[in-house]
Amino acid sequence: MLKIAHKNTEGINRQEFEAIFDQYYDKLKNFLFYRCGNTELAEDIVQDVFIKLWEYREKVKKDTVQSLLYSIANNLFNNDFNRKKVRLNFVNTIIEDNRNNESPEYLAELKEFDVYLQNTLNDMPEKSRTVFLMNRIDEMTYKDIASSLDISVKAVEKRMSKALAYFSDKIGKKV
Repeated sequence: MLKIAHKNTEGINRQEFEAIFDQYYDKLKNFLFYRCGNTELAEDIVQDVFIKLWEYREKVKKDTVQSLLYSIANNLFNNDFNRKKVRLNFVNTIIEDNRNNESPEYLAELKEFDVYLQNTLNDMPEKSRTVFLMNRIDEMTYKDIASSLDISVKAVEKRMSKALAYFSDKIGKKV
């Protein structure tokens, strides 16, 4: 009996894996940082993403690798987030930098505003928060965000609009 070998269009080899790692590592790390506000946690999760990708490398379809990476990252983050509540703390850097230059009253107000801002960000719907931070902190275009999240540009615009309206409602200032 003659067996016909089918060409395997699935799977990635070591060289392709390395190229994927180089292309997506920073993007995934930033995506996760915006969700959790912790660089070390984001880096840990990204490492786990690529470990999972390597484990399943023979089954990976090259044309869907980006969405697979973001799905794995999202699932790993959600698993971690369910175990512990994570707080964004990018404003704390400003407080530390100004600690020696400002009055105690100013620092107290700044700290109070930081807490309010963190609570507002934490309470914002996750999809809107992610788009907002990717755009405002990482300065990604709507098109780049759409590509990273595997959604349409219109969906990015809608999420950003919701985020800005949320901030405007809660803080009362233009963001």
